Amino acid sequence: MERENKAKIGRRGLLAATGGLAAAPLLAGGLVTPADAQEAGSTGTATTPARGTRMLGNLEVSAIGLGVQNMHRTYQTTIPYRPEMLNIIRTAFENGVTFFDCAEAYGPHEDERILGEAIESFRDQVVITSKFGWNIDLETGERLPGLNSRPEHIKLAVEGMLERLRTDRIDLLYQHRVDPEVPIEDVAGAVQDLMNEGKVLNWGLSEMGLDTLRRAHAALPVTAVQNEYSMLWRGPEDQVIPLCEELGIGFVPWSPLGVGFLTGAIDANTRFAPGDIRAIESRFAPENLPNNLALVDLVKDWAERKKASPAQVALAWLMARKPWIVPIPGTTQMAHMLDNIGSTEISFTPSEIEELNANVAAIEITGQRLPDQVLAFSGVEAPVADAQPTEQE
Repeated sequence: MERENKAKIGRRGLLAATGGLAAAPLLAGGLVTPADAQEAGSTGTATTPARGTRMLGNLEVSAIGLGVQNMHRTYQTTIPYRPEMLNIIRTAFENGVTFFDCAEAYGPHEDERILGEAIESFRDQVVITSKFGWNIDLETGERLPGLNSRPEHIKLAVEGMLERLRTDRIDLLYQHRVDPEVPIEDVAGAVQDLMNEGKVLNWGLSEMGLDTLRRAHAALPVTAVQNEYSMLWRGPEDQVIPLCEELGIGFVPWSPLGVGFLTGAIDANTRFAPGDIRAIESRFAPENLPNNLALVDLVKDWAERKKASPAQVALAWLMARKPWIVPIPGTTQMAHMLDNIGSTEISFTPSEIEELNANVAAIEITGQRLPDQVLAFSGVEAPVADAQPTEQE
């Protein structure tokens, strides 16, 4: 009964059959209805604009970004209304967001088209990213098996990105996953060529092995790493984030709200539709949800204390971890976007953050973050280029 009562606090709502998100967030301590948020989007003003900027290496971005991965299709496999996706992106910019995250694999190709159309009128005022690395047909966008980071493929992939994004350069280009068949030095060489042509300004890696990150940075300074990181998945704290700190590399958490979990939109009765990635993540399985919901209860308690929404607390916690961490929550709902950017107004005293860190660390999450077949692409080390033969050989 206690958890049932807590579930009513700060809820974004629940569409139980699909795990969908309804919109009734708290902004700056006041309740904002979906209609209010929609009106804010049409006028270009939000109750709480995003505040401040952060540095990813030498790249300055807004303190919080916007991920557009699901703007062609949500987790629940529904197709969002495209004009509204353009409106959300533009409204985010009008409210201080200058960092927009995309990839050729999102769609594939379609989310780059959405982002390119949305930002065309203010392209020079924002930082955009894209990613290469999955084996995607350059013409059709068909997702083929495996990975492809061959230098010649990277260069052709970037040409397609530039066209879809309606731009002449990509501010931050990531390798989406490490190709176990291509030395990272060869990948860095291809990116360096693109930089020399002015088509790429910075580069980064995602979900890479630690040795690969060191080698990549030695070959061509890395601006940012993008890995999953949230209260729900804290794996990067062990080695990845310390290595980024050592090398002066920024860190961009993907899925900073735990695919909706940390918003309070999921409860013990939630089940996910076929095609929803959460349906195959064991941390959301019926046998694990009751245990893991202790984390949601914690976030809701802190949301009450801070007069904020659960999502704002979860995002503010990430930003409090390091000054060079920039979360990129994605959404297809205006109210949620406005709620998310309001997290830049949430702060913690030293004693509060110490208490919250201890609270989070005390909760042991059960179940894997991804299925084995997907996890196999994380933490991969790139091969070492063949050494020159010695006289003895």
